Amino acid sequence: MTDIILETRGLTKHYGGVHALSDANFVLHKGEHVAIMGDNGAGKSTFVRQLTGVEQPTRGKIIFDGAEHLFASPIEAREAGIETVFQNLALADDLDVPSNLFLGREKFLFKLGPFSILDKKAMREATIAALEKTAVKIPNLMNTIRNMSGGQRQCVAIARTAAFKSKLVIMDEPTAALGVQETAQVENIIRTLKEAGEPLILISHNMRQVFDLVDRVVVFRRGRIVANLRKEETNGQDVVSYITGAKTGSEYEGAA
Repeated sequence: MTDIILETRGLTKHYGGVHALSDANFVLHKGEHVAIMGDNGAGKSTFVRQLTGVEQPTRGKIIFDGAEHLFASPIEAREAGIETVFQNLALADDLDVPSNLFLGREKFLFKLGPFSILDKKAMREATIAALEKTAVKIPNLMNTIRNMSGGQRQCVAIARTAAFKSKLVIMDEPTAALGVQETAQVENIIRTLKEAGEPLILISHNMRQVFDLVDRVVVFRRGRIVANLRKEETNGQDVVSYITGAKTGSEYEGAA
């Protein structure tokens, strides 16, 4: 039995004549936390959009949990077990915490055609369990997202990934707009996911954060993966050299 949860082979995305992603070969093992780094426009977000069904690749394969997939939408990716925290969070400002966690996956006491009654008690209990799993503290679950701090909003988005049986969590710059205390809270959640054995892909520009949280660093440059570095075998200066092109990545043979 393989311990690989995600693999891409030759994953490529062209927008007309623009080659945003070229022949990305990537492997993620079960329980592993990997950072994706690179300058703006390096192909990081394009890569994640192919994985999560936001877009479909021009060519290449995505093998997730032992089966080949081509997700037609983020809903399909989510149903397969990929939970993603995007930079825009995708939260509904006027809904409370349980309603956001179960947005699109509501629990019902009964559902008959256009008539239905939400099972608010079950949703609230599952929300409390998800918050406990990720060590997130939200004083008032019935508070609307609009009335929460940036850190609380981010934590709700992350807790949503734990409310369901996800097989992979992807976080896109989860602390980019947060202060020091809120960043520490999100990083603690990531550590909790690591302790629980949940694999994670972290897109981040924060070198300190990356070296604190992940097992491996994969560097994108100009739409290609140019380096696959184990944390204990590299350092920040080395990573920056790949990001800027001072090192070309010619010795790179695959992200295994």
